This record gives sequence, structure tokens and C-alpha cells, in this order.
Amino acid sequence: MTALQTSGPLYAGYFADPFVLLHEGTYYAYGTGSVVDGLVFEVLSSPDLRRWTSCGGALEPVTSEPRDYWAPEVAFHDGTFYLYYSVGIGDKGHHLRVATSASPTGPFVDAGVNLTPEEPFAIDPHPFRASDGQWYLYYARDDLGSERPGTVLAAAPLRGMTRLGEGVTVLRASGDWQRYQAGRAMYGGVYDWHTLEGPFVLERGGKYHLLYSGGAWTGEGYGVGYAVAEHPLGPFHEPHPGAAVLRSGGGLIGPGHASVTQQGGQDVLVFHAWDAEHTKRQLHTAPLRWESGFPVAGRG
Repeated sequence: MTALQTSGPLYAGYFADPFVLLHEGTYYAYGTGSVVDGLVFEVLSSPDLRRWTSCGGALEPVTSEPRDYWAPEVAFHDGTFYLYYSVGIGDKGHHLRVATSASPTGPFVDAGVNLTPEEPFAIDPHPFRASDGQWYLYYARDDLGSERPGTVLAAAPLRGMTRLGEGVTVLRASGDWQRYQAGRAMYGGVYDWHTLEGPFVLERGGKYHLLYSGGAWTGEGYGVGYAVAEHPLGPFHEPHPGAAVLRSGGGLIGPGHASVTQQGGQDVLVFHAWDAEHTKRQLHTAPLRWESGFPVAGRG
């Protein structure tokens, strides 16, 4: 097997959890990281997925108090751009919210809605529109109710883009590679904690392919796996368990939190990976190939 074809880091700055929106011939990237001129989530634009220019910050903060803002994704619907994100303090108390703008570069203004008021922790929202026109929001949430307690993937139908229907768990941890931390103190107990996060869905051939990241984002074991289902709400199963789409190697350290865009009719995987000094996560791309109907980061 030949080496993975990756772009190398495409932007010098810290740019984690990248999502790319293609709108009217221009690519817009949104990521966790910098606050620019008081606005959260730096936005980059590119004509070709290689040359990127900063457009400044995207989101007006929801409060003047310090908060951590994670993993933005943007959907365009009926002339409005909707930015979904989580906000909390450290790894505690994150909830999902949505902000709107008339421009892909913002500024986005929060809609004043907590999308997940009943969840103790919810992150990494991913809006997805199925071929029948129905929008769904995929996200990660904490769940102690399995033999591998931790962070699982859930989904819910979107009602009018700013309200969620009932959420259902669509994928739980199934392997040791998804372990985040042994003996982690959480919710008054100590758990061998497993983590699934960063969901992204593709509809291909009448099936729904769910890409996700697993394990600890801080280390080399972090990678991208996938599951497949006949319906957006599942049930999903993993035909090839493990980090079958993307993993460390070929110069990549802890690659993950992937999204997919298109260029010239081909799928392109967008993801972050650590720099050599392990000080920042940076923007990368790679071809996304389909082998026997399943996705894998492209190799030459």
C-alpha cells in the first residue's frame, strides 16, 4: 500500500475541528481556535482548497464571560447561513447552539436557543440534509448506559433549523481504540471512558455513511472510523471496525474531526492533525476514495 496523499498543513495557524462549506464556487472553512477582533471561530476562504485567506472571526460571543467555543459547522438554507456550535467551560457543561447570518463569513448572531437543554454535555453538531429534504443534526453526548461508558453519537431531526426533535443514540463505542482515558472521574463515578465525536454524514447509493473520530484527541491513537445505515437515524453498524478511514502515519499525528467537501466531482476529506511539536492542530485535506462502497482516505 502506498503512502497517504495529504496536502500538508494548509494554514499556519491553529485550526482544529475544520468544516468546509462550498458556496457559489468559494470554499469557506470554519474551525475551533482563534478569536479574531472579538469574534469567535476564524473563517478562511479559498478558491481551490489550497490557498487560504483569513476572513476574520465568525460569531459574536453569546456572553461577555469567558467561555470555550468548539467545532462550528454551517448550513445554508432558504437564503440564511446557520452556524451550529457548542459552548461551555473546558470539558464541562457544553450545550449546542445556533447562530444566523446573511453571509458565509458572518458576523453570525446567536439565535437565543439552547438546542440541548436536557443534555449534561453535548458537542460537535453536524447539520445534514437528506435527499428527501429533511434536515438532521448529529452530535456527540455523554452516556453512561453501556459497557463502554463515555461520549456517544446521537442524532435528531431539525425543526425549522433552530429547534431539535427527539434525539436518539446512533452509535456507541465498540473497541479499545476508542478509549479516551482509563479511570476517568466523571458524574460522581470513575469510568474507563470511551469517546466518539466529530460526526459527519454522507449519503451515497441510498445509504448513510457516518464518519466519526474516536479515542483521545490529544494523542496518536485518535483517528476516523465510520458506520453505515439505511436511514439517517440508524441503526448504524460498522462493517470495518477501527480507524478504518484515517489514522496516524505518513507524517500525520492524531488526525481527526473530519468533514467532506467536493472538488471537480471528487470527495475531499478535510481534517486536522497535530504539528510536529504537538503544539497546534492544523488544517489538512486528502482525497476520499470509495473502495467496495466504503470510504477511506485516498492513497496513491
